[in-house]
Amino acid sequence: MHQIIEALRPLGSPERAEQEKRYLKSDMDFLGVPLPGIRRVVKQHKDADPEELWQYPLWEARMAAVELLKLRDLTAGDLPLIAKLIREGAGWALVDPLSGDIAGRIALEHPRTAWPVIDAWADDEDFWLRRSALLCLLPGIRAGQPDTGRLDRYAEAMLGEKEFFIRKAIGWVLRELSKKDPGYVTAWTERHLAAMSGVTFREAVRRLPAQDAAKLTTARR
Repeated sequence: MHQIIEALRPLGSPERAEQEKRYLKSDMDFLGVPLPGIRRVVKQHKDADPEELWQYPLWEARMAAVELLKLRDLTAGDLPLIAKLIREGAGWALVDPLSGDIAGRIALEHPRTAWPVIDAWADDEDFWLRRSALLCLLPGIRAGQPDTGRLDRYAEAMLGEKEFFIRKAIGWVLRELSKKDPGYVTAWTERHLAAMSGVTFREAVRRLPAQDAAKLTTARR
């Protein structure tokens, strides 16, 4: 058994394992280890192979693999691996850190080589990869380097999608951008009011100035 898994076992509880399995609606096995415990163990085994760890049919093993990847100095050459894990993870709790924290960081640090790969994700048949393309915009937004051109292309192409996790992701990106540039988000939302789903709209206006949010809410009605 992998050394990280052995280190994680005594940190879990059956009650938490049952709750997490039910909450995440997963078929995987769970140990019931809180995320801080997983991170603490990972920091003690930084040289472990995340791909090897990912193969274990255990939730905490996959989360540990994600945490290991966060500690690595990755480049655009690692994006095919990240895409593979996103496809296999197929759930927000694994997909979101793989995209928003890892692939998005790669894009921020290596934009010339990374974005062409992520652009292809935005058109992929797998909606988890499409969601990931959107979430890859978050590190740039938080660093004060928003890629509004890509936001426009990605979000406008996906606004009509019925998948909840796509609709939520568009709103999430707009919400984050509104903290830095509320004027842009207000104008973008106003232009797309007719096409936005309820969940996208609610997320987009959540952090806008009250006057702007009220104006958009009235217009939407």
